[in-house]
Amino acid sequence: MRLRPGQHLRRQNDIRDVRQQGKRMDCRAFTLWWLPRAGDAPLRRACFVASTQAVGKAVLRNRAKRRMREIFRRRQDLLPPSCDLLLVARSLVNTWPLPQLDRAFADACGRMAPSPSPLCP
Repeated sequence: MRLRPGQHLRRQNDIRDVRQQGKRMDCRAFTLWWLPRAGDAPLRRACFVASTQAVGKAVLRNRAKRRMREIFRRRQDLLPPSCDLLLVARSLVNTWPLPQLDRAFADACGRMAPSPSPLCP
């Protein structure tokens, strides 16, 4: 199953906003930046980045982005609605098995969920 066109974060301004205003999480194999959007439709958008310096040649960069897209596609229901993600690959993304990447992404999603207020029952 492919990502819908509306799920791709494409505009440079949107990507820059996620990087500058969003929160950052280090997941060892990738870095995840996320920024909640207010007032928009509950659609999760993502951008996947793999640089030559961090990952390597084109074949490795494409494999890294495919793997990150797959874990996003599988686990996007764990994300808060209306948020933008930027996943930046590191060299470990191609060496870790997919279940380990999946676990790392799920853990990051669990950390980004807002914690319940102690004042509210």
